[in-house]
Amino acid sequence: MKIIKLVFLLMVTALAANSQTKNYIDQPYIEVSGNADTLVTPNEIFIRIILSEKDTRDRVAIEELELKMLTALKTLNIDIEKDLTASDMMSNFKYYILKNRDVIKTKTYSLKVKDATTASQVFIKLEENEISNSYIERVDHTDIENLKNAMRTKAISDAKTRAIALTKSIGQTVGLAIHIVDVANNNEQLQGRARATSKLDLMYKKSKDDLPKIEFEKIKIESNINVKFVLK
Repeated sequence: MKIIKLVFLLMVTALAANSQTKNYIDQPYIEVSGNADTLVTPNEIFIRIILSEKDTRDRVAIEELELKMLTALKTLNIDIEKDLTASDMMSNFKYYILKNRDVIKTKTYSLKVKDATTASQVFIKLEENEISNSYIERVDHTDIENLKNAMRTKAISDAKTRAIALTKSIGQTVGLAIHIVDVANNNEQLQGRARATSKLDLMYKKSKDDLPKIEFEKIKIESNINVKFVLK
């Protein structure tokens, strides 16, 4: 008797699940895609700075290079405690053994600045202190997640507008959304690129008062949403 009840319960559960699936599929619906995108100027610029004894003409000790770097950054009113971090936190220095058995110490830093003008000033100050191994690592925006969500909202609104446009001429109306898919978009340009004149060329201008004209491509944020709306 218990076995019969168990089998009956399983059959009812299966029928209920099948009924729900059937109801979803059998409803008249329209499937559309919505898109939205925007461009924002990056407000976080990450500069990679590599200190190496080998880079200097007279083999300046890395400790002295580090002091020069910190002093130079302070003159630009950069908060080194907040915006400057050592990339290798496991050890203070990395050592490289050359073919002639000479040992070279290096240390890598990541510096965060807020705009292209400050980045330009950093490159100039580093070059003046014989620290030439530096480059723009990546760019980002502090409000990136909120911007993504804003694009998702616009994308789903765009999807409904398209659905209404498609059904208006056939005398039907768009009902509730019964299925929403946020299509993953891996094309966001979060790396950014510095463009215009190269940094090395700019460092050797006759007038040191001229700042390098570094510009950044804006970060493109996109959202693509697929939606199924009930047709009435």
